[in-house]
Amino acid sequence: MNAQTQRFTLTGTAGALECALDLPDTAAPRGIALVAHPHPLYGGTMDNKVAQTLARAFVGLGYATARMNFRGVGASAGVHDAGNGETDDMALLLAHMRQQYPQLPVALAGFSFGTFVQSQLQRRLTAQGEPAERLVLVGSAAGKWAMPEVPSNTILIHGELDETIPLADVFEWARPQDLSVVVVAGADHFFHRKLHHIKNFVAQFWHR
Repeated sequence: MNAQTQRFTLTGTAGALECALDLPDTAAPRGIALVAHPHPLYGGTMDNKVAQTLARAFVGLGYATARMNFRGVGASAGVHDAGNGETDDMALLLAHMRQQYPQLPVALAGFSFGTFVQSQLQRRLTAQGEPAERLVLVGSAAGKWAMPEVPSNTILIHGELDETIPLADVFEWARPQDLSVVVVAGADHFFHRKLHHIKNFVAQFWHR
């Protein structure tokens, strides 16, 4: 993401996992943020522009922010596991970050397929009695994968003209949960020329 990005490797059940860490300028981070990238079988990587934008947003909020390449992407070993193994790997990244930065609150963010992974991880963490403080889901995978319910304070950002995950599908998923959806007018699935809105909305809504 920038010259200060630290690259590191974790060992998961499927082998090596390529990861990246970005730190805020503050003396001590105020929290941990994990960012999950879009679908690995369709070109998704941790260097995807939306994933990087989310990482920048959390660094700006003072969070130690980590990303990883899912199985079979970049230098990460293994093969795509339909979100199950990817959730396990994200949990491993979280455990690593908690070891490095103990006692800090956790935020989960994802884009497209990454929203499915992060919502599954949140469900797992909630069952363990240690949920993340908040989620940011961009281009939520509603209608594509069986998205579980998410907390009421989740920030949902979606493009008005998303051709991959129609806005109507997101409303169908959000409505029974009484969730608000932030719609970016004129934005497609990848938020071409609209990325700044993601960063601005995260900063604007995070402390509400």
